[in-house]
Amino acid sequence: MYKKIFKISAALSLLTVGNVFAQSNLYSDVPEGAEAVSLIDGRALTMPDATNETVLKNLADARYKYMDYPMNSDNAVWYGRRLAYAGDFREAIKIFSEGMLDNPNDPQFLRHRGHRYVTIREFDRAIADLEKAGEMIKGKSNKVEQDGAPNEFGIPVSTLHGNIYYHLGLAYYLKHDWENAKRVYDLDLDVATNDDNRVSITHWRYMIRRRAGETHDAAKHVLDVINKDMKILENHTYHKLTLFYKGELTESEISEGIDLEDSADAATAYGLANWHYYNGDEAKAKEMLQSMMKAKAWGSFGYIAAEADLAAMM
Repeated sequence: MYKKIFKISAALSLLTVGNVFAQSNLYSDVPEGAEAVSLIDGRALTMPDATNETVLKNLADARYKYMDYPMNSDNAVWYGRRLAYAGDFREAIKIFSEGMLDNPNDPQFLRHRGHRYVTIREFDRAIADLEKAGEMIKGKSNKVEQDGAPNEFGIPVSTLHGNIYYHLGLAYYLKHDWENAKRVYDLDLDVATNDDNRVSITHWRYMIRRRAGETHDAAKHVLDVINKDMKILENHTYHKLTLFYKGELTESEISEGIDLEDSADAATAYGLANWHYYNGDEAKAKEMLQSMMKAKAWGSFGYIAAEADLAAMM
């Protein structure tokens, strides 16, 4: 039932938004049925129809609330988020764009649209959105962002300001713009509110410095905030990686049970491949990155980073 609702919802959204936004103004053209194209060979990246009943129920509920008038900005944001969780990233971008018309001063729409531009490999558009969102939040109070897929404790670990900087830093990283990535992730650490934030940000801060040519000794100061006793609710992978960078875990401890072709292991797989790369073993790194391209879920940050690196190696 929910799958049918999802398809009807998508069609209705096209009618609602299609008259306002020309597709060419929102994102680049892709083959019919695709959400994005690979950075490596231009092949179409597609998503299967969503089948998870919880995802589809949440999407149907979000669609219902979205149709209320006058539009509630949070309802519009959540409808876009739910579309993205169902794999309809381009439709989500349309919804966030429509929401911006009625809520031009709400940075949430730019934050989430920027995130999904990263997903579909539109890095310049992501940077434009997220830089603007960063300007909009200056001098304003931060707020917790509720999770679409809550952790086992039901405690959100991220904030609006933190997510704007996090995704902006990522977009710069994916373009191999190390200086801007470094600048933004340093800002992100300034607004970190918990250990989950600190380990994820530190992971990128360390990698950026190493990719920019710094030695471990020059970059290791960013790892000073990391220790084994941190209170981590969900970012256990980043915690282990940062302990590995710090020398407190071994490569075998990090890689045990990791499947390079499993998207669930993408963050660890990319962190390890990248570690080999900036430590001089490009052949090993490339082999690992190529294995990652066999994973099915191409929207994870680890997968996208691996794809961007392989494209740069060609």
